[in-house]
Amino acid sequence: MVVLSQPALQPFSVIKTCKPIGLFSEIPVIDLTDPHAKTLIIKACEEFGFFKLVNHGVPMELMTKLEALANSFFNLPQPEKDKAGPPDPYGYGNKKIGPNGDVGWVEYLLLHTNPQILSQKTSIFQENPQIFRSAVEDYMLEVKRMTFEVLELMADGLEIESRNVFSRLLRDDKSDSCFRLNHYPPCPELQALSGGNLIGFGEHTDPQIISVLRSNNTTGLQICLKEGTWVSVPPDQTSFFINVGDILQVMTNGRFTSVKHRVLADPLKSRISMIFFGGPPLSEKIAPLPSLMAEREGSLYKEFTWFEYKSSAYTSRLADHRLGLFEKTAGQ
Repeated sequence: MVVLSQPALQPFSVIKTCKPIGLFSEIPVIDLTDPHAKTLIIKACEEFGFFKLVNHGVPMELMTKLEALANSFFNLPQPEKDKAGPPDPYGYGNKKIGPNGDVGWVEYLLLHTNPQILSQKTSIFQENPQIFRSAVEDYMLEVKRMTFEVLELMADGLEIESRNVFSRLLRDDKSDSCFRLNHYPPCPELQALSGGNLIGFGEHTDPQIISVLRSNNTTGLQICLKEGTWVSVPPDQTSFFINVGDILQVMTNGRFTSVKHRVLADPLKSRISMIFFGGPPLSEKIAPLPSLMAEREGSLYKEFTWFEYKSSAYTSRLADHRLGLFEKTAGQ
């Protein structure tokens, strides 16, 4: 039985609700071993900004081990979990999402992917912090390998001469990538009272280049289609879900669209998700790749550094159009 940590996740009055939506059967599924994977990835990124990845090569035992450790952490008494917070930005947090008033039915653990920084935030794992650190590092090693392959297939599919044009930004020792464990507790009483599902994480796009998500077999993830319709993603604990991020949208000059998504809490079951956010170095200058712009096609975006964009994005509200400040206007 999952401990709900209710003192930390209330008051309910600030948590929004949403009516559930039927599962969407048309999510693109990409087999990483398929010879046509690069073409299918491009199509999925253009049409949805999102796809499911199968035959990815990440051992299932690494996923289940880390999920079990995450469950153990989130089942701790609230005062024990609070010792790993507040997030600054790394560490344990709950309910509050960002500094501008966004809240959700969620608690989380945010970690840097640099092992030295990771180690400073895992002393809460009292039985054996090294077991948790090792599980995260083993998982991240495989997920990064898979992510690099996906990004290089993207470059191939876009016919970019340097196939590492995206992956090099994540391979860089100064890559500003992070790893997040989210826990969405069930709360049937409040959901029955409201007549809808509690919004665990409100609608937003991810600021980074790419997001790689794996969750347990609980529903909740929804994406917004281009015409504005929200659809629910069928869960699959053996696969990964790939999101195009804002930076990838800019680098492709809008050819790929950063997918808007949200998470609803399940009425009866706990949801655990593990997300790798692949970000470039803070000083990296971001602009559309010239090779992806047709002749006489102008850049849709001003040049900026990842630090500038990250600073702007993380001080905005979740649902804000974060790229709006960096779009070029007529005459620029």
